[in-house]
Amino acid sequence: MKKQLSVGIFLGCLALLAPQALALDIEVKMLAKDSALLQIDGKQRMLRKGATSPEGVLLVSADGKNAVIEIGGKRQTLNLTRRISTHFSASEKAAVHISSSHGGHYVTPGRINGRPVDFMIDTGATMVAMNYLQAEALGIDYRAGNPIKVNTANGVAQAFEITLNSVSVGAVEIKQVRAAVSTTEFPRVILLGNSYLGKIDMRVDDGVLLLQAKH
Repeated sequence: MKKQLSVGIFLGCLALLAPQALALDIEVKMLAKDSALLQIDGKQRMLRKGATSPEGVLLVSADGKNAVIEIGGKRQTLNLTRRISTHFSASEKAAVHISSSHGGHYVTPGRINGRPVDFMIDTGATMVAMNYLQAEALGIDYRAGNPIKVNTANGVAQAFEITLNSVSVGAVEIKQVRAAVSTTEFPRVILLGNSYLGKIDMRVDDGVLLLQAKH
């Protein structure tokens, strides 16, 4: 009798917890083929197709327009904006859609030389820019580059110009990208400048930034 009672209490607790587990605030921040950056209850989760977040959100599929997720056995289709499907047509070219942050900036995960980083897209930057701490974390021998001067938040600083083997956001990858490494702690976030952006197609539509390979 006690065992039956314990099982009944356990199942009752599950019934109470289940609705709460499904009550998640989910927003799509970036879409690419077979991957999506989701903001789940304020936490950003980069998921690839078939992966499940710690909150229990399964990414079933994703492309440049939509992400199909599954929560508690139920599937939903999400996009960056309700109007995105009327503005972007399907294409065989690699493409990534990025929504703006609350500050109006476009911040996105990406890769430098195959290693994960966070980028802030900056059309005012001549090239990809990072500080020496970020370069060291990526294993970049920046002091082997050419000494240059750069403008930072604290004025002009010593830097080194180098060439990165690859820079990518989603599937949009560019090889041999010029970059500047500052000897100060600025910029705080790696800037994705025109040495990368100038080699791809880019446009903003309804607040959503589209990055697309030219070829």
